[in-house]
Amino acid sequence: MGVLKRFEQRLEGLVNGTFAKVFKSEVQPVEIAGALQRECDNNATIWNRERTVVPNDFIVELSAPDFERLSPYSGQLGDELSGLVRDYAKQQRYTFMGPIKVHLEKADDLDTGLYRVRSRTLASSTSQGPEGPGPAPAPGRAPAAPPSAPPGGYGYPPSSPPPMPPSPPPGAGRPGQAAQPPSTPPPGAMPGAQVRRWIEINGNRHQISRPTLVLGRSTDADVRIDDPGVSRRHCEIRTGTPSTIQDLGSTNGIVVDGQHTTRATLRDGSRIVVGQTTIVYRQAEG
Repeated sequence: MGVLKRFEQRLEGLVNGTFAKVFKSEVQPVEIAGALQRECDNNATIWNRERTVVPNDFIVELSAPDFERLSPYSGQLGDELSGLVRDYAKQQRYTFMGPIKVHLEKADDLDTGLYRVRSRTLASSTSQGPEGPGPAPAPGRAPAAPPSAPPGGYGYPPSSPPPMPPSPPPGAGRPGQAAQPPSTPPPGAMPGAQVRRWIEINGNRHQISRPTLVLGRSTDADVRIDDPGVSRRHCEIRTGTPSTIQDLGSTNGIVVDGQHTTRATLRDGSRIVVGQTTIVYRQAEG
């Protein structure tokens, strides 16, 4: 069973109680859960072949109406979201530098139904990895470092990173670098394993055998989609570790795993919607 499905089932046990009011919000908890998973993927830092570190301190920014609905339950929701991040990290073989915390914060510039996720890596000398979140944070506004602030704020590496593991292999990443060298296998992959990638559209499979794959309505696109809501060159899948999808200035945009975006990380089973067409991204070893 997937991590998100288990998360939904845990929340279902609370629906008949006071927690049911949370689901009247425009932003659904499962949407936030998916965004936290993507935040981990997008900010994963490879230390060596045995260790990939991801953020452990998250801020979820909500519009004023959504924050008012969700904030009374921030403790319960924070615990569930922290548990989801821990489960996802175990599945992907990610590790943390400190306890996992998820905060809710009001953002006056966001409209109802929109949200942002920010993250950072907070080191803890007593932490042994992703074993259990810290105590639930109190509701309120957590300070975020502005772009000109020194490293250590959300979106920056820790100001005092923990010691590096001894003798990392050449080309391994360092804290603050989410990018991975193309030769490094994805988390969980066996060294030397080949990764096959393909997409499924209306039951048809299209192999991805090149660094980029353009999807669109034009006959010049690598994969042509006959859908009036799709632009001539709508979007592009870029293979890598991890693979990503990029909107190419389309008219109607793209939706990845339920979220409107211009760029997103893809994982096995990611669902992409362009126009009225759903595309499923797949990858597997071997």
